[in-house]
Amino acid sequence: MLRKALAVTFAAGLSLCATMKAMAAEVKIGFVTTLTTPAAVIGRDMVDAAKLAIEHMGGKMAGRDVRLIVEDDGFRPDIGRQKAVKLVKQDDVDFVTGFIWSHVLMAARKPVLDAGKFLISANAGPAPLAGKLCHRNFFSASWQNDQVPMAMGEVLNQLGVKTLYIIAPNYTAGKNIVAGVERTFRGKVLGKDFTRWGKDAQLDFSAELSKAAASGADALFAFYPGKAGIAFIRQYNQAGLKDKLKLYTVFTIDALSLPRLAQAGIDVIGGQSTHFWSPDLNPPANRRFVKAFREKYGRYPSFYAAQAYDAMNLIRAGVEGAKGDLENTDAIRAAMKAARFESVRGPFRYGNNHFPIQNFYLREVVRDDQGHLTFRIVKTVLKDHQDPYAKDCPLK
Repeated sequence: MLRKALAVTFAAGLSLCATMKAMAAEVKIGFVTTLTTPAAVIGRDMVDAAKLAIEHMGGKMAGRDVRLIVEDDGFRPDIGRQKAVKLVKQDDVDFVTGFIWSHVLMAARKPVLDAGKFLISANAGPAPLAGKLCHRNFFSASWQNDQVPMAMGEVLNQLGVKTLYIIAPNYTAGKNIVAGVERTFRGKVLGKDFTRWGKDAQLDFSAELSKAAASGADALFAFYPGKAGIAFIRQYNQAGLKDKLKLYTVFTIDALSLPRLAQAGIDVIGGQSTHFWSPDLNPPANRRFVKAFREKYGRYPSFYAAQAYDAMNLIRAGVEGAKGDLENTDAIRAAMKAARFESVRGPFRYGNNHFPIQNFYLREVVRDDQGHLTFRIVKTVLKDHQDPYAKDCPLK
């Protein structure tokens, strides 16, 4: 009888020790982004913001130390998938986030979700993950790819644009973004070009710009992030199209490209784009984020940085909602879906597909009081907007 009692006591002690050990463990977050190739400037901005968010948390979530494990996808889906597998199998992370590119996210999603981990996109918003491939453990801290250009389509309508020529890169996000502007633009699209993308992305747009100029369109819509965007705008100006074919873009003119465009002597003051975030938004969390980012890194944060900052705080909300119990995935999921954290965009809510329902604004390039290029909000274009694919998601 005594032996049995001792055995029970010993087993209970082991269980308690295991529980205490689990509760003392780190919150491990894998961060997949691009840290090589010319797109590395985007990845560094995201990592800087993620580290700043963790610093603002005091390095802890629900009393647990936070460990950030950063991996470079090399701008390639196959490498992104390999890094995701490494994070979930070798590092045994609890969350995987980051992801600039939709084709990289689509390649990495299955090994992460099949392993029972949470997957949080800090940028990419491919249509399949918003629709039929939505998953209870996938969340977006940004937007669905169609939404930002849908807002621009509405702006074009308000400006009275009747005909449009479109140029974009040939990959998942490029196609989603073109679909987005076409969803809302009520005029006629006179032509479309999809250019080569990836590590060997096309950077000579002379043929496409000539076709656009010859089309007779009222305006040109383009989507080119990073280095390709700077090359596109430079060539657009060199072609003498500024006064002949008005250019409207999304994700092309941002906080990362503004200084480089200015250095190239390209005047972008007054340039307009649409987005859900801007550095001049008034929520206290955004004011703190922008101020701290500028003080720490000496530059304005990009929207990529803002989204990475929010992704970290979304994860924190999940961990704290589960009171630090990382095994309680139901509680983590419920807390993240509730979106009870101070977002840089202000209050928002999640749709059934775990993409934000939020406002989208028209922004324009201005100079701040110190003469630095930045953005200011002109007006709200879409209010409490939900992506068009949520209806195809079976989640409730």
